[in-house]
Parts: sequence; C-alpha cells; structure tokens
Amino acid sequence: MRILNFVRSKISPQNPLLLFYHQIIAMAAAIWYRFPGNKLKVIGITGTKGKSTTVHLLANILQQAGYKIGVASTIQFQIGDMVWANTTKQTTQGRFELQRLLREMVKAKCDFAIVEATSHALVQSRLWGINVDTAILTNIARDHIEYHGGFENYMHAKGLLFAGLGRSERKSGLQKTAVLPIDDPQIAYFDEFPADRKITYGSKGVVRSENATFSADGSKFTIKIPNDSVEVNLKIPGEFNIANALAATAAALSFGIKLPAIKKGLESDTEIPGRIEVIRAGQPFTVIVDYAHTEDSLEKLLSLFKSLTKGKLYAVFGATGGGRDKAKRPLMGQVADKYADYIILTDDDPYFENRMQIIEEVAAGIKRKEGERFWKIRDRKQAIRHALSLAKPNDTVIIAGKGCEPIQIIEDKKIEWDDRKIAREILSSEVKVAL
Repeated sequence: MRILNFVRSKISPQNPLLLFYHQIIAMAAAIWYRFPGNKLKVIGITGTKGKSTTVHLLANILQQAGYKIGVASTIQFQIGDMVWANTTKQTTQGRFELQRLLREMVKAKCDFAIVEATSHALVQSRLWGINVDTAILTNIARDHIEYHGGFENYMHAKGLLFAGLGRSERKSGLQKTAVLPIDDPQIAYFDEFPADRKITYGSKGVVRSENATFSADGSKFTIKIPNDSVEVNLKIPGEFNIANALAATAAALSFGIKLPAIKKGLESDTEIPGRIEVIRAGQPFTVIVDYAHTEDSLEKLLSLFKSLTKGKLYAVFGATGGGRDKAKRPLMGQVADKYADYIILTDDDPYFENRMQIIEEVAAGIKRKEGERFWKIRDRKQAIRHALSLAKPNDTVIIAGKGCEPIQIIEDKKIEWDDRKIAREILSSEVKVAL
C-alpha cells in the first residue's frame, strides 16, 4: 500500500498516458459486459453536493411510478428489490464493477439505472460506454482541487457527463436531457453543451418551488411547473434539500412522470442514511449525523441547525487525509468558528497523513483558543463521546464528515466504523445513565 501511494504521488492524475490507460480499461469493460447501458434508461447525477440525496429521492419517485430500478451511489447499490450498502468508499465504482452492476440490472429487467458520477470517475472514463439519457447537475463548489489541479479543471471534469449527451446514440423514444440548476453561478458553462432538451430548476427555473416553510422535521413547499403545481411535505430539512427534490422532479419529468407520482415519491421516505440523519436513543437533545465534508456543505449544515436549535450547537468533525484538498481545512475551521457554540476537532479518514497535523490545519481557521469551547481529540469515538456528554436539553450535536460510511481508514488499515452506531452506543450506555 505504501509503495502504491508512493507511485501515485509521483504520477500526475492528468498524465495523458494514465488517462489513456483508464480509457482502455473502460473500453474493455464495456465490451466484456456487452454495453448494458444501451438496454436501460440511464440517469447520471454529478455535482459537488447533494448527489446521493438526489439519487435517493429520484429512486423513490421512479418506484412510486411503477418502475423497476437499479442504483449505484455513495450510499448503496440496488437492483430491483435487492438493496445493499456501498462499503467500498468509492462513489462511482471501477469500470468493470460498474459495467457488471449494469449487466445485472439488465438481467433483472430493470427499467432505469441511476448512477452517481464523481469528477474522478468522469476523468478516469469510468462511465465510458454507458449511454446516459438524462444528466443532472446538483451544484458546483470547490472540491478535489489538488487532484484536478484547479477549480476550472474540476468543473471541466464534471462537464464531461454533459459533453457525452450530444455525442451518444439516441434510444428509441428518448431525448437526451440536461437538468441544470438555474441559480448556480457556473450554469453558463454547463448550458453550452448540446442536448435535445434542457430543464432548469431553481428560483426561476422550469421547475421551481414556492411558499416554502422550514422546520427541524422537514420542509413544506409547492412545486411549480408550467401549467401545473403540487404541494409537497418533504421529511428531510434544509433549503438545499428542496433544491435536491427539484432536481429529482425535473429528471422524472424528462421521462414523462406526472406530478402526483412525483409527490408520492418525495414524501415516501423520512430519512436518508447519513444525510441529516437523526440519532434517537432517548436523549433530551438532538444528534445529527451528516456527510458534510467541505466548507460549503458544512456551512449549510451548521447554519441550518443554528437557526433550528434553541440551546447550544456542537460540531464534531475533521478533514480527510491522503493529501486531499488541504486548502479547505482552515476554511472548514472558520465555518465552525462562525456557527458552532462548541467545536470538537477529530479524525476523519487520515490515510497516511499525520493525524494531528490535519487537525492543526483545520484549527488554523478557528480564532478561539483550545479549551475555550474548543477541543482537539484525535480519537473520533472519544470526540463524539465528549460532545454527547456535554450536551444538554434543547442542544444539537452535529457529527459531520463521514455520514453512513462503514469504515475509517488510518494508514493502510480499514477499521470498521459507523458514526451512527457509535453515537447510539454512547447514548445508550453512557449519556442516558448520566442524565
């Protein structure tokens, strides 16, 4: 593992020979599995944040509309009624594995495949040979900058999903559709790619929301489209999740699904694993586990619960190692310093980086001194325990960064892990007793 990491550190991810190697492997995988994407209605979802939530909401809509679906996302895989957790720590699977999953979906007679597409996956040709019919962009913000060599390159990587729409073969009766967030500052770049149809969503989009009200239990709003509307009670909170719901709605509309089925799908689920997931163990305060791992997503999460919390707000988080996006670390610290009453910095997935150095780099953005409502606790379980032991009635504890990920990676060790299970164990065995 150390040798592999050393070799990777010496070769640029954008090395033309390396990219050509990725494409050759992708071509071999598509040929080996006989291009299964041609037999399915394929929806590709990319963006910085909200991909998994949009996948989940769209899957619910399609199932409520009577379709059999397949899913490949950060959270889980699905083929018809069979659902299992994604334990690979890869949002988009490798070329052979992804093509194999699609072939299994074809065998199971699935109608749709929903594939979450990362910038890494798109640059590495993991979706080569997968004929996407509808491409969705959730949003664009700074992420994976070191890997791509700059924000422009990162954005261009995301654009590869949309560039493929105009070039790919049309399936019988289907148009190539781009679903775009009209309020995103970068929409103009994505709007340049040709498509048979473009559906915008947002404040002035073809699909938009009106009369939104917010609470800790979710959001109520009206979805408006030309000549029709429907009221929706979304059981996950946050204005950003309304945007995810609108993206899922726009994609469903591209396949002719009507608003009543869309409403049923959006309202059919109360919780998405590791995405603003509420941990309930009888405690008199709120505990939230979420995947927020960039300064932007962390700010949206903390600002939301700052407004919803009557008591104090606790933030438990770290930053991913492996040399990933070091520039965002102090920015995440600044966000926590702005919104959280109490901050506990800890490990995320440090990989081979010095664990305390990562914490110190995040702490560089925090003005308060350690010990002044601010602690550095390297052991993630102890950090969570500390926050839960301090919390009082009406407080909120946010555990951010890993969501429902089932492992933690320290050096070359994959340690069984789940923030949700850890929090429940601590609450059940310690905090409740202490109260």
